Parts: sequence; C-alpha cells; structure tokens
Amino acid sequence: MGEVREFTLPDLGEGLTEATIVRWLVAVGETVRVDEPVVEVETAKALVEVPCPYAGVVTSHAAGEGAEVAVGAPLVTVAVSPGGEAAAAPEPEHVGGSGNVLVGYGTAEPTGRRSRAALRPPGFAAPGAGTGAGEELRSGADRGAPVPVISPLVRRLAREHGLDLRTMTGSGPDGLILRADVERAVSTAQESSTRHSAAQHSRAPEKASRERRIPLRGMRGTAAERLARSRAEIPDASCWVDADATELLAARKEMNTATAQGSSPAPISLLALLGRVCTAALARFPELNSTVDTEAREIVVLPEVHLGFAAQTDRGLVVPVVRDAHTLSAEELTAETARLTEAARAGTLTPAELTGGTFTLNNYGVFGVDGSTPIINHPEAAMLGVGRIARKPWVVDDELAVRSVVQLSLTFDHRVCDGGTAGGFLRHVADCVEHPARLLRTL
Repeated sequence: MGEVREFTLPDLGEGLTEATIVRWLVAVGETVRVDEPVVEVETAKALVEVPCPYAGVVTSHAAGEGAEVAVGAPLVTVAVSPGGEAAAAPEPEHVGGSGNVLVGYGTAEPTGRRSRAALRPPGFAAPGAGTGAGEELRSGADRGAPVPVISPLVRRLAREHGLDLRTMTGSGPDGLILRADVERAVSTAQESSTRHSAAQHSRAPEKASRERRIPLRGMRGTAAERLARSRAEIPDASCWVDADATELLAARKEMNTATAQGSSPAPISLLALLGRVCTAALARFPELNSTVDTEAREIVVLPEVHLGFAAQTDRGLVVPVVRDAHTLSAEELTAETARLTEAARAGTLTPAELTGGTFTLNNYGVFGVDGSTPIINHPEAAMLGVGRIARKPWVVDDELAVRSVVQLSLTFDHRVCDGGTAGGFLRHVADCVEHPARLLRTL
C-alpha cells in the first residue's frame, strides 16, 4: 500500500467552525482524483461539496453521515501510491495535492465517479475482504454504481425514508430519478404499511405515539439563532395597510403579453415587481436600509440595497440575497430571484448568496394567508411582508367594486426610525402597488 495521507475538513469561509456530514460521495475502497468532491457537508450557511487534494484510494471515513466535524478535524484518509496521483490528475503539476478547498476553485474539471477496482494500489483490499476478496470488490463496484438523480435532496429524501434508489426507475430523461418519483414510492410504501397495520390491529395492541426530534443544526439552527437574536436585541414594531393591487396585476399582465409575443426574454414575476417597489421606497426612506452598531451606538445607513427574499425549501426557510437590487430592472430581478430560488431548493446556494442582506421581502401570501408580523432578519432594520392577493369588495370613486386586495405589513427596528418614517415607507409601497405608474419616476 502507498503512503496514507490524512485530509482534514478545510476552512469553508464565512467564519464557519464546523459542518455536518450529509453524505459521502466516495466510499471506502473507491478511488478519488485530485480536487474531486469526496463528501457533501451542511454548514450553517449552505450545502457544500468538499474536494480532496489527493489522488488515490480512500481508506477510511472519520465520521458517519449525520455527524458533526470541526474545521481542521480528520475527514478521510487516502492511500497514495506511486504513479497513482499522476494517473488520476490531468496535469503533472496536480500530482500530490492541489491545496484547493471549495468546488469551483479546483485545478481540474469535474470528473465522473469511479469503480472500486480502478487505480487501487497493489496489495490494497477493502475492509473485511478475505478469501474471494476480488469477487467482493467487483460486486461492490456494481453496488456502488452511481444512480442518476435530479438533485442531492432526492438522495437525502430517499435515505430518510429507507428507499433504495437502485431499485427505482426514474421518469426523467434517460431514467433520471425525480423528486416526484421518490415521493410516489414513499406514498406507496406508506399505504402498504397502513394496510398491513390495519390487518394486524385486531391481533396487536395499539402502540403509543412516539415523539419526533429535529436537530437544530446547519441552516435550520442558524435560522433559529438569528430569529432568537432578533427578538432579544431588536425593539421592533409593526404597521400594516391594505392596498388595491388590481392595477399592479394589470400592469404585469401587459408586460407578460409582450413576453408571449416574443419581444421580452421572460415573464415578469410578481416578486420582482414587489422587489422593484421596495428599492424605490428605500431610496426615499434610506433609514430602513440600515443596521445598528451597538458597540459604537450608531445607526449605519447602507448605500447599496442587497435584497433578501424568503424561500421555502425541503430543508426549511432560507433567505437568498439579490446583490445590488437597486440597480436591477424588473426583468433582471425576475431572472436573479428565479436563479436563487432554484439553487435554494437544490441546496446549492453558496454562503455568499445567503449573507449580507440589508432589507428582506417576505411573500407569505403564497401560503394562502392574509397577514403576518414578520421577525426582522438580524442585523437588518426592517422586513416587508406581503399577504395573499384576494378578490374583495373595495370602494372606487364612491362606488362599491370587487378588486384584488393585498395586505402589506412592515416590521421595523424602532431604534432606526419612528412610526412616521415607517408609515411613510409603507404608504409609498402601497401607493406604488395601487398606481404602478409612480414607479416610472424611479426608472
């Protein structure tokens, strides 16, 4: 066996000190190339694939899936054999180790998975191999063949419900396993279990219900800490107003009619229009685009608007951030929020895409609720909440009419402004929703 080298969990940036192992991408006994991801970890900010700087055969994992590993602690050991690194790396200078940490900053292009037998150092056998080890390794290679899935969350969902992806046939292109395939299999298994339980009910006493515990770790833990800190540190207050969104919806329909005729690249989203309204209102009321420096006892008014927006995912609520939102058009905001939302659901947001927000927009109307009092996303100074748009009676020119009405709520840090400023901001937002033409003054 060649020299065995230990690879420790690297510094993932953003002041992170630990990560939770979500899944191993390379099993013990399999080969790894220079800068090829060996493990997927969840930090307090995002899911991250960690590449190994060595080429060779993985001889051990330091921890199992679900375990927490500190930065600098052992992650894997790799047996590096003479010539093994050169064969695994595409360039001579890659031999040994690259020193790189994050995917996307490696020295080689991403490569596919490999079999257990490839590039194994002479004399190396998988743990537990004895007589007939070669057959075990070959069957292990078959069992370890990669299964095509649409995202890492699909693998996690299958693992949580005890499903073997290798027994499934995906409905996607070329047999790609989609989330819907896994959910269908889970539903089928649960129905079968329910029928079996009903058949056994007369012969077995009913079991007491068991409590379920969900660890507050990773992104969920970070969100919990931030919300608790917001409540503990920020003296917040809320105000709200109902607004007639009929004209805003009509304007959006007109924009997207042009899209259907091929003169615009993509339909404009309602979230993007609301984001555009927010940046216009913040230009008038910049105090709400600020943070409080408690040590210096100063309010820091920020020059750029980095707009956060709440996105619901399988891993909980996350808040991706649109950088320099005040410089983007409605079309550009549509494209960027769509990109970030897809990345959030796939679990591929980077730490930089989850931090640095200066103001947050929370469209909880997608859940079918009218109103809420949002908790400020610490250390920001305010958050705008948007309820569902519902058809309601409304007075127009002293006559009763049916209009599309939305409730807008603003939660703000009372240290940065008083009710007059907050009310002025919210009223301007409502006016822009009711009369979208007012936004032309800010374009």
